[in-house]
Amino acid sequence: MKFARSRLAALAVAAAALSAAPAEAQDKVSEKEAADLGAEAYVYGYPLVTMEYTRRVMTNVTEPKGTHAPMGRFVRMREYPDAKFRDITAPNADTLYSTAWLDLAAEPYVLSLPDMGDRYFLMPMLDGWTNVFEVPGTRTTGNKAQAFAITGPGWAGKLPEGVKQLKAPTNTVWILGRTYCTGTPEDYKACHAVMDKYDLRPLSAVGKPYTPPAGKVDPAIDTKTAVREQVDTLDAGAYFKLLAALMQDNPAAKEDAPMVEKLAKLGIAPGKDFDISKVDPAVAKGLAAAPRAAQAKITGHFKAGGTLANGWMFSTRAGVYGTDYLQRAFITAIGLGANRPQDAVYPTSTEDAVGAKYTGANKYVVHFDKGRTPPVNAFWSVTMYDAGYFFVDNPLNKYTVSPRNDLKYNADGSLDLYVQHESPGKDKEANWLPAPKGEFVLMMRLYWPKEKDPSIIDGTWKPPAVTPVAK
Repeated sequence: MKFARSRLAALAVAAAALSAAPAEAQDKVSEKEAADLGAEAYVYGYPLVTMEYTRRVMTNVTEPKGTHAPMGRFVRMREYPDAKFRDITAPNADTLYSTAWLDLAAEPYVLSLPDMGDRYFLMPMLDGWTNVFEVPGTRTTGNKAQAFAITGPGWAGKLPEGVKQLKAPTNTVWILGRTYCTGTPEDYKACHAVMDKYDLRPLSAVGKPYTPPAGKVDPAIDTKTAVREQVDTLDAGAYFKLLAALMQDNPAAKEDAPMVEKLAKLGIAPGKDFDISKVDPAVAKGLAAAPRAAQAKITGHFKAGGTLANGWMFSTRAGVYGTDYLQRAFITAIGLGANRPQDAVYPTSTEDAVGAKYTGANKYVVHFDKGRTPPVNAFWSVTMYDAGYFFVDNPLNKYTVSPRNDLKYNADGSLDLYVQHESPGKDKEANWLPAPKGEFVLMMRLYWPKEKDPSIIDGTWKPPAVTPVAK
């Protein structure tokens, strides 16, 4: 991706910061100050750097294949991801992804959607900082045929009649579309027919025959190592060099001006080459300690990242973050691409009802009283992840449990889900969520949560505790 040379929004913020903190101010920053500021800057930039690494991995192909596609082209997933999938953490096995990465520096892209009938879908659009700036879909725009022009910062031009403009704050955009599918062969076929009508093309190609250009493969890009691991192993010099370059084409928000000033004190400015070997030695030494300290802050934010109820941590602070940079980085680390709470809430649990970490050495039950299953307008599920937030391999290739599994309810109308390594028996396998032998994490997906009693958004509904079964 080429970085555009002049982005007025980025330069306005950068100019203000640089005028307040000239380059020579670097010399006045102590090692301790550099370490503290560097950790702040690392947390601030973590989503943007992670998005860039994710983009590189997912677009490093000549043609759409599997979970990858060139820039400006859709990946239309034909089946749910499996345990080999490592491109993003906390993948979804309830909907089929239709994802695309856009670079809006040259021109806008137009997304055209067919009539969806009664099939639930949403097309959240993330900017380079992981903020969900628009969400076309069943909840917001309905299921009739519609078209949208996604425009970059500062774009001005004319759009075709009937095309609605969606203004992206950055030139990097990730469309992370989700289309509900039960996963049966019949519904896969029906869902594919709808998804195949999703059309994405540059504005200049609207109304014309269009053949997307082939992508280019960069052999230097690591497509095997998990993105989070690649980002976490970057040293301070490489990390901040990339951050500065990315901020040229993905301008900081106006409210980020104080943070941009802090970056400037360290010699980090949008579009300006950052070379850690050329900064004051004390500053360089302080920055070298920043990645590890910042990563500890991000991972340590779990209990402060939302509301804790019955061992489940969930947040309604996702998708749109404002200046809550630590929350944004935390969501990036555990669930890159998270929706706005109006579209989905993700209660996550790492400990059982007695406060012990989950392990496949034990057996657990999730019990819902009659009428107290998750209150949603779309669907709900419980997903199994290993300690790294990736799917767990199992004989059934089953990564979630949800109503689409034809769950068996108890005689009194209550519902029990069985979470364990070994099968609970054929008669209970519909309600079984297979666990690994070691530690694991549970995550609920509550799509289109109800906003009135009972509601997880207002706190009138809480996930039930996960109870260990006595041996």
